[in-house]
Amino acid sequence: MVKKLQKTTAQTQAHTATGAQLASSVKDSAQQIWLAGLGAFSKAQAEGGKVFETLVKDGMGLQRKTQAAAEEKISEATSKMTTMANGITAKATGVATDITAKATGQWDKLENIFEERVAKALSKMGMPTAKEVQALAKRVDELSAQLKKPAAKPVAKPVIAPKAAVKAVAKKAVAVKKVAVKAVKTKPASK
Repeated sequence: MVKKLQKTTAQTQAHTATGAQLASSVKDSAQQIWLAGLGAFSKAQAEGGKVFETLVKDGMGLQRKTQAAAEEKISEATSKMTTMANGITAKATGVATDITAKATGQWDKLENIFEERVAKALSKMGMPTAKEVQALAKRVDELSAQLKKPAAKPVAKPVIAPKAAVKAVAKKAVAVKKVAVKAVKTKPASK
């Protein structure tokens, strides 16, 4: 029985030691994870501005490529439409006029759709519209004109004495009056 008890005690101590090691290991891992998070946060703060600038540059490059590709596709479509319209004109002048009118109408629709999509994309990127820029320029001009006008001279306010100064003057006046009354009483009246 004693051997069994000693064996159970030894197992309990081994489990306790293993549990303590496990707790220590978990604590160390948690501490390292915490420190890694703080380091990542610090790095993100330090490099946030750089990342933003890089994203802006990448966006500008993508915008230029997209505009160039769109302009190229528009040029291709225009040349195809022109070629098609010229070919039809050569075949039949009356029919060509009708087809050209239809093609022009379709071309206008395509152009409007393209302009709307480009405006929508620019709006999503936070780019101001031409009207917003014009309104801002007008407002700046108005404010500049207001700053150039001479300012009206402020009207001088009358100086009002503080209550303490008024009380002090009043006390002196009372004291002077008392002295004057005493002086009159002490002097004999001249006959």
